[in-house]
This record gives sequence, structure tokens and C-alpha cells, in this order.
Amino acid sequence: MAIATTGRCTIVGRTIAILAAQKDPPDRVILSIAQPGDADLAGLPPLPFPIKIVSGPKGSCVQRNAVLRAPQPGGIILFLDDDFLIADGYISALRRLFTRHADVVMATGLVLADGIHGPGYTHEQGLAILAQAPQTAPDPQIQEVYSVYGCNMAIRAAPPELFDEALPLYGWLEDMDLSQRMARYGRIVRDDSLVGVHLGTKQGRSAGLLLGYSQIANPVHMIRKGFVSRAPVLKIMIKNILSNLARSLRPEPWIDRRGRLRGNVTALRDLLRGRCTPNRVLELRTTPASVRGNVS
Repeated sequence: MAIATTGRCTIVGRTIAILAAQKDPPDRVILSIAQPGDADLAGLPPLPFPIKIVSGPKGSCVQRNAVLRAPQPGGIILFLDDDFLIADGYISALRRLFTRHADVVMATGLVLADGIHGPGYTHEQGLAILAQAPQTAPDPQIQEVYSVYGCNMAIRAAPPELFDEALPLYGWLEDMDLSQRMARYGRIVRDDSLVGVHLGTKQGRSAGLLLGYSQIANPVHMIRKGFVSRAPVLKIMIKNILSNLARSLRPEPWIDRRGRLRGNVTALRDLLRGRCTPNRVLELRTTPASVRGNVS
């Protein structure tokens, strides 16, 4: 199991502690961090699995690739967000899936609740949701999907493709991008016996402006590469623009809608000028807020 995290030491520590209390733990956990303070192993209880730490530049794609480039003793790597809680039994179900279906190259699970669409859940709330979840069938049907969901995605070790490091920071839609490139080698599936809850913790997430820019720039980059279908990607782009526009007048307290809308507009303007690339967010990140509206 691998978790890429930065700036959320307390959150990832609580997630690991919950994982350690399960009857069905992973063989080991790899933490991919960007700075020393991203993980505090001294504060953790005794663990039934070893923890390895890899470090490198900040960014979800770069940090996940640091895991994929490291020697892997096992055959499956499960990437979890640092605020994703799996149900006890998830690990055994994942092993069963990849053992029975040799043609599966990537898999994702059933998200019972996703706090990313609201104010988010605490770890205690997530555990309560898992406790109320119905038992899954011993041999559930798997279904092919267009993309895994990045908060919980499993991939066979030593994959022929890596995450696209041209998608910086939050790496918007990096899960879809990798799924479509991996689809050339096998099936991308969802298995509903892989159950979990995404807390959707807001701490440490990308600023609204930067995420809004990535909501346009990253899909454009993916379309240019030619691996994703235009229709689903354009649908996501349009949905995000309309949502940010409609809710910017009365934004949710937990979402910077106006910042995201500014990011959308900036990216569309850059697209018309022929300079819209995912890495542009790195320039915007260092631009003072007082002059961001005039960035050219």
C-alpha cells in the first residue's frame, strides 16, 4: 500500500493508526512525502506492518511515481489518499481480484461516502459510515470502468506506464490519464467488494485559483496526448466551469468557488493565446494575489 502525502501529518497518522487496527492489514505501507514534517512515525502505535518512506518533489504524480520506481516485492500496489479509510477485508478482496483476473491491470473500489463533495468527514464519521455498511457478496461482480478513482486505485507492480509528471501539484485527473494509458495492457475495473470512505479533508488542498486552472489545462493536455476520449473529458471541463460560475455568487464555505472560476477564466484566456499548459499553475502559485488578475 502507498500513500502520497504532504502537509497533512496528523491526518495521515490517524489513517495509518486506523489501518493498523484492522484484522486484514497490508503487507507494508509506503509513505511518499515531500518534506520531513509530512510523516511522524514516532507518534504512531505499534504497527503490524513495516513502513517505508520515500521522498521527492511535491506533487501527487511525482510522489506516486517515486513509489512505482522503487523496488516492489509484491505484485499489487494500492494507492490511497491520506484521508481514505478502507473497510476491514479490503486487502484480501484486492488480492483475490488480481489473482482471479490476470487481465486486470488497474482496479478501484466502491466509495460509500465522499466528503470531497461537501465539508468533509472526520475520521470518526468515516469509521461510523464503514460500521453501518452492509456486507458485500463473497464473489461480487466486477465491472469495467473508464477510469479508476484516484482516492483508491490499485495497479500491478512494475507497470508499463507512470503518472504524468507534467500534471503538477494536485494532479487533476491524473487517475483518468493513467487509466486510459494502462487500458492498452488490460482491463480497468471497479470491484464493489473493495469498500471505503473518502473523508475529503480540506486541509492542505490546492488553492482555488490553481485548481481552477488545472480543471482546464490538465484536460487540454490529456486531449493533446491522444489517449483519452474527448467527450468525457470535455464533459468534466464544462461541468466544472458551469458549477464554479453558478455557485460563485453564493459559494459553499468549504470551496473557493471564485478562486476556481478565476482559474478557469485564466486558463481559457491562455488557451486562446496558445500558452495553456498544466505547468502554468507553478507560475500562478508564485504570483502575488494582488496582481493575479493581470497575469499575462
